[in-house]
Amino acid sequence: MVSGFERRRRFAIRFACAVAGAACALLAGMSPAEQDLAAKPVFTAAEIKIILSHGPWPAFAPPDPTNRVSGQADAIEFGTRLFFDQRLSAKGTVACASCHVPERNWTDNLTRGVGMSEVDRNTPTIMNLAASRWYAWDGASDSLWSQSLRPILDERELAATPRHVAQLVRSDEQLSCRYRKAFGTPPSPTDDEAVFVGVGKALAAFQETLVSGRTPFDRFRDALAGVERPSLGDYSEPAQRGLRIFIGKGGCTSCHSGPNFTGGEFFSTGLSKFAPRGQRDPGRQAGIRQLMKSRFNLLGPYNDDKTGASAARTREAPLEKASPGEFKVPSLRNLILTAPYGRDGGVETLAEVVRHYAGLDPIGLHAKDGRPAKPLDLSAREQTDLVVFLQSLSTFSNSWRPDDGGECR
Repeated sequence: MVSGFERRRRFAIRFACAVAGAACALLAGMSPAEQDLAAKPVFTAAEIKIILSHGPWPAFAPPDPTNRVSGQADAIEFGTRLFFDQRLSAKGTVACASCHVPERNWTDNLTRGVGMSEVDRNTPTIMNLAASRWYAWDGASDSLWSQSLRPILDERELAATPRHVAQLVRSDEQLSCRYRKAFGTPPSPTDDEAVFVGVGKALAAFQETLVSGRTPFDRFRDALAGVERPSLGDYSEPAQRGLRIFIGKGGCTSCHSGPNFTGGEFFSTGLSKFAPRGQRDPGRQAGIRQLMKSRFNLLGPYNDDKTGASAARTREAPLEKASPGEFKVPSLRNLILTAPYGRDGGVETLAEVVRHYAGLDPIGLHAKDGRPAKPLDLSAREQTDLVVFLQSLSTFSNSWRPDDGGECR
């Protein structure tokens, strides 16, 4: 029986071959002069500087100062066990891993996530989350540990309560032992919320370890950094042409910057507008309100960073000039494995995503003054090249294997 991951891997390879074949057909129909223009790009010093800014990978991520067990082996082991434990949910039927499936790049490949019932938004991958500033599509959480608590409480996801979670940890010998090893003290017999927050911090410690592998782009980028030109077989001409569009004409780096290909902020692109019931999703506007009301934000009592520096952006959040329909810019790493796309999962293919952005003004995405847009008007070949480049940001390695650490003593 072929696994879901293997089916997606085979589909991605077939799709890549089809795209490459289309690119070859385009080249075959060109005159020699046109083929010269389509030859492997020679990047300028300014372009190379932008390319190098997307690495190196993996990027260094220091321990989270707001989570005292961040990076700690015992907490990671505890969080791993919790992530796959269906007993965290009210009915004992849903785990974090029910939506964030390892074999599916830690998402579910559904249009919208399904826990106790269907939610309004697509399930984002939890790969490469360490050192992010905001979490979830609307940024309603300002730390990975507080974001890990939210689905446990959501009635449509795990539908549990702090008391339910705390009692589970206290009553289960293995969970209680792992809590003690992670935090240096047994779970409180009376403070449900403190134990609940500890669970969130252990879950975050585990998720921080999920980092995607190196890709064809990373090898090309590092070759440029070493003043070494890779051969065509290492990084195809269409991928290089697509890279030039990405960092230049396409204006993609305005949002998708840095080694993780996201600036982590919020914009309205028109890719996702409506919730399933046809109502407009307010996105970041509502996310800020939820963030400021949460007992688990970085302004609250559970932030382990006593300097207060980590909460500076949270204090400033209400001052953001958020417009309706703004959502967090997702990472582009392993993009080919995370379809469907968009906040509402309404776009099936990567080619459709590129076609949508080909008609937008990249500068206008950042402008909030209502000035007329100037669409990119990418040609069919430019769109194909951009798709090939985006594919080069994915790797099909799936080396993660569960390890619950055996018996806790």
